[in-house]
Amino acid sequence: MDLRKKQRVVFEALEDVKGRDIVIYNTARMPSMFERVVIASGDSNRQVRALADRVQEKIRESGARVYGVEGERGGEWVLVDLGDVVVHIMHPAVRGFYNLEEVWGGRQVRLRKKPARAKSPRAKAARRRRRR
Repeated sequence: MDLRKKQRVVFEALEDVKGRDIVIYNTARMPSMFERVVIASGDSNRQVRALADRVQEKIRESGARVYGVEGERGGEWVLVDLGDVVVHIMHPAVRGFYNLEEVWGGRQVRLRKKPARAKSPRAKAARRRRRR
């Protein structure tokens, strides 16, 4: 699966379950085994686990592989390994303590908003004209 598509699937999965403060960092130039780090917060152990479950579900639905999951039992910090993307989901207090943004920070990835789907043939034609 394409890296951009994978990070989009992760972002949308986290938004589906109301993940907060979602950030994506480009770590391709750092000496690591992955290209993106995603960090998100959940308000309770149940929500952190639900966020991790949703990410895994959506990634598998899109045909990609989940390599591993750590911390689901505790629920304060869950790490989901997707190969070239690593997702950290944690409580805000844990996130503040470990400050992963400082460790992995640097160049933050900005996702473009997906354009609204055209519902009428007239809107589709207008969208095609804008692309030209």
